[in-house]
Amino acid sequence: MGTLKAIKLFQGYLWHPKDLPFDPRGAIPRQLGEVHVLIDKVRAPMAFFDDGTPTETQQFYQVTLLVRTELEPRELGPLAQRVSQELNTYLQATPQEVGWQLLEDLRPL
Repeated sequence: MGTLKAIKLFQGYLWHPKDLPFDPRGAIPRQLGEVHVLIDKVRAPMAFFDDGTPTETQQFYQVTLLVRTELEPRELGPLAQRVSQELNTYLQATPQEVGWQLLEDLRPL
């Protein structure tokens, strides 16, 4: 039996206007199957969005999806695809003002 290691599947950010009463930690499950979903309130990672809009009016959260597995990161593509589709269902159900950007990572922690 191999050693379990934590592998990051996705990492990114979710944000919403500060005056919107929304907490993604209540809208997105903490676990999707064997994948753990970590959501941590953070400061904006940049001063402006790509279109020049200031980020100071937004509340940001860092979102990390990870799994403990014996598999190598390169073997986790099918799991990442399945979890991405499942997570997308929850993200699409958030209020219209909520934005997010999550990128596949597939690296050990």
